[in-house]
Amino acid sequence: MTLVETLARVDADLAAGRVPLARQRLRGLVSSFPQDLTLRRRLAEVYRLYGEPAEAGRWMYLEADRDPAETSAFEERFSTPLRRMRALAWRDPESLAGTAFAAEQLAAVRKASSDYVSRPVNWAAIPLGLDDDPEDEGSSFTDLLVGVGVVLMVLGFVAIWAVGFIAFVRWLWQ
Repeated sequence: MTLVETLARVDADLAAGRVPLARQRLRGLVSSFPQDLTLRRRLAEVYRLYGEPAEAGRWMYLEADRDPAETSAFEERFSTPLRRMRALAWRDPESLAGTAFAAEQLAAVRKASSDYVSRPVNWAAIPLGLDDDPEDEGSSFTDLLVGVGVVLMVLGFVAIWAVGFIAFVRWLWQ
């Protein structure tokens, strides 16, 4: 399906009140065309219908006329530069941003991310920071429980196998 056809379906979905489907289609388009600022703006408008200022701020972050409250909500939700960098879902050089403001925003986020990890980063390979992994909190306890569970399962399997083998050998000698 072409970009124009998909946008027509988005319009039809919105007119019919199928906001979640329109949002899903727009997310797919932004994923396919991350440099298209008009798609990002439309996605922000859909998130406003949901009443989600952080997501609206996320998709309007590269626009000069963005809402400061939405921008703050986005920056609060994605609290580190690396999280913001990933959330913006940009993959191209800043020079392809389409507007000077968008290019400046992207460059600022990339520079902040580079400073944050103390090495250069780029949009094609955004590193995962130690504090950015959502499973980091409490994962050592979870890992311990999983490890103990696996060991108990292996021991149980070996015990059942050994009992079965002994029973088989006894049956053969009778």
